[in-house]
Amino acid sequence: MIPDKPPKEDVFHGSEDLKKEAHISSFEKYKELYLKSIENPDEFWGDIAKDFFWKTKHTGQFLDYNFDVTKGEIFVKCMEGASTNICYNVLDRNVHERKLGDKVAFYWEGNEPGDELTVTYRELLQRVCQFANVLKSQGVKKGDRVSIYMPMVVELVVAMLACVRIGAVHSIVFAGFSAESLCERIMDSQCSLLITADGFYRGDKLINLKLLADEALQKCRDKGFPVKRCIMLKHLSKEAEQTLGSPPAKRSCPDLQQEKQTGRVKKTRPVPQVPWNPDVDLCWHTLVCGESDECEPEWCESEDPLFVLYTSGSTGKPKGVLHTISGYMLYTATTFKLVFDYQPDDVYWCTADIGWITGHSYITYGPLANGATSVLFEGLPTYPDVSRMWEIVDKYHVTKFYTAPTAIRLLMKYGSEPVQKYKRESLKVLGTVGEPINPEAWQWYYTVVGEKRCPIVDTFWQTETGGHVLTPLPAATPMKPGSATFPFFGVVPAILNESGEELEGPNEGYLVFKQPWPGVMRTVQGNHQRFETTYFKKFPGYYVTGDGCRRDKDGYFWITGRIDDMLNVSGHLLSTAEVESALVEHEVVAEAAVVGRPHPVKGESLYCFVTLTDGVTFSRALETDLKKQGKIMRRVLRKIACDERDMGDISTLADSSVVEELFQNRCSTAV
Repeated sequence: MIPDKPPKEDVFHGSEDLKKEAHISSFEKYKELYLKSIENPDEFWGDIAKDFFWKTKHTGQFLDYNFDVTKGEIFVKCMEGASTNICYNVLDRNVHERKLGDKVAFYWEGNEPGDELTVTYRELLQRVCQFANVLKSQGVKKGDRVSIYMPMVVELVVAMLACVRIGAVHSIVFAGFSAESLCERIMDSQCSLLITADGFYRGDKLINLKLLADEALQKCRDKGFPVKRCIMLKHLSKEAEQTLGSPPAKRSCPDLQQEKQTGRVKKTRPVPQVPWNPDVDLCWHTLVCGESDECEPEWCESEDPLFVLYTSGSTGKPKGVLHTISGYMLYTATTFKLVFDYQPDDVYWCTADIGWITGHSYITYGPLANGATSVLFEGLPTYPDVSRMWEIVDKYHVTKFYTAPTAIRLLMKYGSEPVQKYKRESLKVLGTVGEPINPEAWQWYYTVVGEKRCPIVDTFWQTETGGHVLTPLPAATPMKPGSATFPFFGVVPAILNESGEELEGPNEGYLVFKQPWPGVMRTVQGNHQRFETTYFKKFPGYYVTGDGCRRDKDGYFWITGRIDDMLNVSGHLLSTAEVESALVEHEVVAEAAVVGRPHPVKGESLYCFVTLTDGVTFSRALETDLKKQGKIMRRVLRKIACDERDMGDISTLADSSVVEELFQNRCSTAV
């Protein structure tokens, strides 16, 4: 599976300086450890587990599982018999045992430049304990479900860690989702309490979060599921001097100030008028005032639930992916340490939102488990200008930077000048997440942002996998632009054909995994049958990712896109990702998305959406040129391609007005 030697042509290598300090400094060392993780997983993961605190030790084998639906119920169990608390491991252990209390846990950077906050591990532990006591005072206990609907503020991390400290299960809902989406998730995960904020700014756009939360709670009541308590953080109104990031307001919680001021740039902005229901609503700042900053952790079994996070299903109904404590903790901590080659003096920045799995694993749990210092960013990469990200990199001396190909392509539109305004000398490793990165964007990221000295870790994983499963390692695995490279430790991939036969050598087919790793999901919330049907029924004995994959002659894995994004045009199976990659190779195309639409002769035809670089106007000549040449919401784009106006929930779009613009400018015929 892993080649004896790495290829020597058409690949990129990390710098020699990086190799000197790297945890895994050679391909040979990677292969040695990988084989150990497969042949003797108990010893491999057991050694890693020694770095964590266990109230009780595990008994029996490290991982027990069944992936074959024909042999009984699907299950994965890790470290049965062990008990621990993940909050204790990421905070108390760092403060008391590793003496990192004064180390910065988060540099919080607000939407407005100059709106900032520094939080140490000791301060974070104190705030988490305070809010854990608040939750206990509201009757929240071990096993209860708590919904969190908040912007990217430090209190979001406080809320999630307070839940796990007392053994409660958090269900975080991305703050860009609609009231209907929030209601659906609250009800499906049976949440007894909601934590939200008054609102936040996304660039210049005001999001009245409390209004959306109230609408969701009313929908829950209308459907016979009343949520008795809602705790609201005053973020925009800046209340409560002793609460992280929130200086005091002069009025009671529902009465908000009418302007927002920031340090470097002062703006008078509307603050949402917050509806207040005294029978349900509680003020975060009032509740934490006077609470003790000590709270004993609740010791939990290894396979107790940690959180539920919803991911889209092909039928449109979201799946509540459930992760458990010990395996997820070990896997996120290990992948963070090795994939980003974490060193104690690093400043790490993942630009994702905590409402997604990337934020769970690689903003909160993975970095904190390693005692890392992270940047927590509330804003947008283009606000107030397109240099914002590189300004932040220089401001905090960021060494490890992790973002999405979508953001890279967006910034590519504006050329290299906004990047080169800033030095970026601190950068050592660059990462990508969310979708396969096209080679042109990879080259721009490598050459312009990293100045050809920073290796790129192009990570493939899913909400379901909990952490990276296919990824380069910075100093150990030579990089090919656009390839997810090789499997992480403990992960055994295979490529199957339609008949379920494993394909050897260079080939293309369904990407599956043959055995579990500690961080893989355990079930779908409230619907284990859906879990088995979605991931294990098609090919018994394998976890089915739903992605297509190609393995090249050197053994490198290339993700070709979701299987349901493969198009059959005149009998030819085409990958939408590969067509998109071909389109963005054109010098005036910044981003492309390709979907299928019915065709009376060909069965399906391609319908291509392209975003042009600044200053370029679309023309028929360009259209002809693109026809020759070659994680966007495909559900929405398919509707537009077929001229169907019933869009469903489009609340996740950054700018929903673009939908109407696309309808007005759609072609009458396909490419």
